[in-house]
Amino acid sequence: MKLIVGLGNPGPKYRDTLHNVGFMTMDVLAARHGVVFETAPADALMARVRGVAGGLLLAKPLTFMNRSGAAVGDLLRFFKIPVEDLLVVVDEVALPAGHLRARPAGSAGGHNGLKSINGVLGTEQYARLRIGVGRGDPRRDLADHVLSAIPPDLRPVVDEAVVKAADAVECFARDGIEKTMQVFNAPPPGGRDSTSLPPRGEP
Repeated sequence: MKLIVGLGNPGPKYRDTLHNVGFMTMDVLAARHGVVFETAPADALMARVRGVAGGLLLAKPLTFMNRSGAAVGDLLRFFKIPVEDLLVVVDEVALPAGHLRARPAGSAGGHNGLKSINGVLGTEQYARLRIGVGRGDPRRDLADHVLSAIPPDLRPVVDEAVVKAADAVECFARDGIEKTMQVFNAPPPGGRDSTSLPPRGEP
């Protein structure tokens, strides 16, 4: 079984914000496979998908972003899932809106959800899928950018990226992180491979 964790913040206030594209990806996968979220043996909601590569456990932590690691750690321990079968789906301001970037490991790059997971697990050696949401207006506070409602002109791009992210999750489950990188880390405009783009905080 693979544990797929989409990061976000719970509650209607945050539902349609860029910071919640991880939650949105989990919702797309649940709808696609006809499963519903239920309470979990952790501070999270979970849904089981049984027909994909040995099964997926979809999770949405309810701890708020900066404490995501607590739910992830509890789920890994309870279901005895090895960390190499974990994939975390997050937003990424350092990627152009709509672009995906999968990696087998790496630093948090300034993302508070990943920082929390790294701290709880004591390792950065787990797969992650970043969904580009862009930086927005550089004069605007970054937190305000990701925590405000998705702008109407960006909504189609985000919706398409979330569906692609759901496809990437299924690829990871079937074929592993390397294949996912080959298929979904599309080069952004200018031809630079998105695998070479540093996340926030990395040179």
